[in-house]
Amino acid sequence: MRFLTTRLLAIFLITPLMLCVVATAVAPAQEQLEDAAKHLKIAPTPVQIVALDECDPTTFNAVLGPDFCKNVALAFAAPFATKFNDLFKEAMEGHPDTSWDFEPDTVTITRGTPLIIVNQGGEPHTFTEVAKFGGGFIPPLNHGEETVPECAGGFKVVAVARTRILQGSHLQVTGLSKGQHLFECCIHPWMRVTVEVK
Repeated sequence: MRFLTTRLLAIFLITPLMLCVVATAVAPAQEQLEDAAKHLKIAPTPVQIVALDECDPTTFNAVLGPDFCKNVALAFAAPFATKFNDLFKEAMEGHPDTSWDFEPDTVTITRGTPLIIVNQGGEPHTFTEVAKFGGGFIPPLNHGEETVPECAGGFKVVAVARTRILQGSHLQVTGLSKGQHLFECCIHPWMRVTVEVK
């Protein structure tokens, strides 16, 4: 009987003491976890913009060098591919080829949302922020518009070169302030996107 009483006494005294020690050790860890959860910010989902074109590899590469145009989508299926001379002719006539495009043309994002610009076209493009839309650094493709300052100098200017997107690659744009932002391709300046940051 004495053994049973000692055992019960030990259970009733030691168990609460152990629970108190465990609770004391777990409480700060739980508080740290809750505090971390309060400060954890989930990054916004990026918004994708796609650069498109339908360059004809045969005519573009004959003028610009082997593998310049790497169009694999519809390049050999007439009338989808645009010949090099036709691209310039249409731009100079004031109606540039609409197969050269950024999609979507307008985007609304919240502050902090990154933009991912993916080049799914066959040739290089830029995604250059400009104060106002205008011409790029290849005057015959400007359809009568003056070259905007942000595109002047072409790839010799580091600020323009950093916005270049080669075929099959992507560019990430982050840190846009609230308000309206205008982007265009400095090569094909009719490729334009308006980004509204809320």
